[in-house]
Amino acid sequence: MENLNLIDYFSEFKELKNINREILIKVLEDVFKSMLEKQFEDADNYDIIINPDKGDFEIWRNREVVADEDFSDPNTEISLTAAKKIDDDYEVGEEVTDEVKLESFGRRAILALRQNLSSKILELEKDNIYSKYKDRIGQIVTGEVYQVWKREILIIDDEGNELILPKNEQIPSDYFRKGDSVRAVVIRVDMRNGSPLIVLSRTSSVFLERLFELEVPEIFDGLITIKKIVRMPGDRAKVAVESYDERIDPVGACVGMKGSRIHGIVRELHNENIDVINYTNNISLYISRALSPARINRIEVDEKAKKSEIYLDPDQVSKAIGKNGLNIKLAIQLTEYDIDVYRDLNEEDEDDVKLEEFSDEIEAWIIEQFKAVGLDTAKSVLALSIEELEKRTDLEEETIGDVLQVLKEEFE
Repeated sequence: MENLNLIDYFSEFKELKNINREILIKVLEDVFKSMLEKQFEDADNYDIIINPDKGDFEIWRNREVVADEDFSDPNTEISLTAAKKIDDDYEVGEEVTDEVKLESFGRRAILALRQNLSSKILELEKDNIYSKYKDRIGQIVTGEVYQVWKREILIIDDEGNELILPKNEQIPSDYFRKGDSVRAVVIRVDMRNGSPLIVLSRTSSVFLERLFELEVPEIFDGLITIKKIVRMPGDRAKVAVESYDERIDPVGACVGMKGSRIHGIVRELHNENIDVINYTNNISLYISRALSPARINRIEVDEKAKKSEIYLDPDQVSKAIGKNGLNIKLAIQLTEYDIDVYRDLNEEDEDDVKLEEFSDEIEAWIIEQFKAVGLDTAKSVLALSIEELEKRTDLEEETIGDVLQVLKEEFE
């Protein structure tokens, strides 16, 4: 009965289509050899024939024919009298091959064999999953939500493999329930306690890059190159693209007719605002494009220090800075240049005062906080409420109140 159970169990291995045939056969042979060595100490005279496609196996023993008086080892030798019972033509020195039935090893050996076999196959499957996903790092995978926890989500792929989407790799507005379909990019594959740990991300810039490859054929075909992507997941992203074919408009190709191509990406990212800009080696022009939608009057660039100063009309400052300073932060990351924003003062603003002139009354680090968000004059600071200034800077309400008091006294 144990023999039949093992045969049934073994036949299941033919379903392991995703495991290399040669590796599978080698593992199975090693398991059977191990059992034979425990039984007879030496298993070199045994041949194991395995057919994983049919799910069966055979064990054959090779023994040398010896004279009856020289017979001593029944594992490697067979007496001439016993050999002639099998075939009358056998002579001393010839080799006799006969099949060994599994039940002859006993119930305990068969149970141990089955346990060892199960352990080896499980290990083989884990190694196969690890190798498969190690090669898929940076690629998009699709799975179904199986369980939602506080810190991560368990996702099952179409082959039943477990994938993990941590909370910090989810877009803030992501909300998943059991059974939902999820797309994400593989960012890391590790072995933890002998099992593969496959980590996904929806916040990675690589995820956005792969989405563009799926939606824009010119990117997939290499006609358009993505030079760099910077993101604040769920809020805003900037994508610099370039084409070496003058006939192709890289920005237009990425956006599509009436936004048809980019809309699918925006929906996948829960309305993340995506700015696609044309890459250029002209750093002044590149910075100007990176600060879109603000209109820049002029730019001064220090290429050695990787710094730039931009000047724009007062009504364009808020566009350049963006909500919570997001636009300028992403522009700095995209261009890898420090960007300082300054207002171009018109005649009506000639009585305005630069914040640096208040350095005796306001600490320098506080002035820098205001300048970092484009507020470099007294009137530009006074034009905003305390609540708005709190949002734009990292300053406390009390500190902002003190600054406003100093600036108001100047004009009074």
